[in-house]
Amino acid sequence: MCYNFDQIIDRKNTNSIKYDFTQKHGKPIDILPLWIADMDFRVPEQVIDALTKSNSHGIFGYSDTRGEYVETLKTWFNDNLDWKIKDEWLVKTPGVVFALCTAIQALTNEGDAVLIQRPVYYPFSSSIEKNNRKLINNPLIYKNGKYSIDYADFEEKIIANKIKLFILCNPHNPVGRVWTKKELTTIGDICVKHQVKIISDEIHSAFTYPNHRHFVLASLKPEFNNITLTCTSPSKTFNIAGLQVSNIFIANPNIREKFVQVMERNGYSELNSLGIIACQAAYKYGSVWLNQLKTYLKGNLDFTRDFLAKHLPQIKLVEPEGTYLLWLDFSDLNLSDEELEDLIVNKAKLWLASGEIFGEEGKQFERINISCPRQTLKTALIHLKKAIKSL
Repeated sequence: MCYNFDQIIDRKNTNSIKYDFTQKHGKPIDILPLWIADMDFRVPEQVIDALTKSNSHGIFGYSDTRGEYVETLKTWFNDNLDWKIKDEWLVKTPGVVFALCTAIQALTNEGDAVLIQRPVYYPFSSSIEKNNRKLINNPLIYKNGKYSIDYADFEEKIIANKIKLFILCNPHNPVGRVWTKKELTTIGDICVKHQVKIISDEIHSAFTYPNHRHFVLASLKPEFNNITLTCTSPSKTFNIAGLQVSNIFIANPNIREKFVQVMERNGYSELNSLGIIACQAAYKYGSVWLNQLKTYLKGNLDFTRDFLAKHLPQIKLVEPEGTYLLWLDFSDLNLSDEELEDLIVNKAKLWLASGEIFGEEGKQFERINISCPRQTLKTALIHLKKAIKSL
């Protein structure tokens, strides 16, 4: 099949957080949203067909996965990430953020310190703080338009704060880094040395740009596998976040038991029945759709890069290695945080993800979601161009 990602689909009045709750979030009703990380594309036809068949049965009782589900996951991760998983590693959750909170509760006590690397996906911070843990930041280094890890600071923070748990984001949201094998190994070795367990959020692993490869941290060394909870989901890959299904892989049986015990204390057991159907169909039949999507996203990235260079050289694109989320540096405009927000929201009529929600290091940046038809992206960039010219 040849998929038409240029098709503009009206998502209003579908209970879409992205489109139907602008005023609830204090935004103008006519704003163009490119903030939250879901796509404006229909899912693969095979997923729709599988869901339609399941719906036609008309019964939506308690559901669980069978052997075919795990075999489908094994094939997907082996073929796409060169990662061999085992049946017993799998724990299913309704989402990766749920898994983050569960792991924090299972592996740390109130008052313990948890390490992250800002600017980073903002639920990392809220998951730590709302569970009464101490947030410790190993800020990424931003130099010459690229982000890197401060390993010395990383290890010093672990020692000084008696860190028990580190949350890794790979590919990194929002800065777009796909950490190299060397970078991951350095991080993993430090954690092994100091007996730090790792939550590795790899939800964007399907989205890497040419010449960049995603490595599953747990696959690099047996020692890493023994301390790592690998968080995956088809939600970002196939645009099914609303169906609430994630697959968490925990090789260490003691860690896995603690994780499951917390889930049981919180009363969680069965997945969304349609999430099971969609996940299995997507991983089994969605490769063609995904490959075409990645080509389209590369085109959107190229379009954005060219548009900024030609019309908005004041805005610097942090060249992404992965994800469909672009990190834009607005610092050359020399606006205050309030002025930048006014420019984006009220003048450009765009709803982007303000950089400061990813941490102090994100100020003067904005995150834009390019998983939309190119015409939508073009409209957004033209709005931005007009707003900046008005300054």
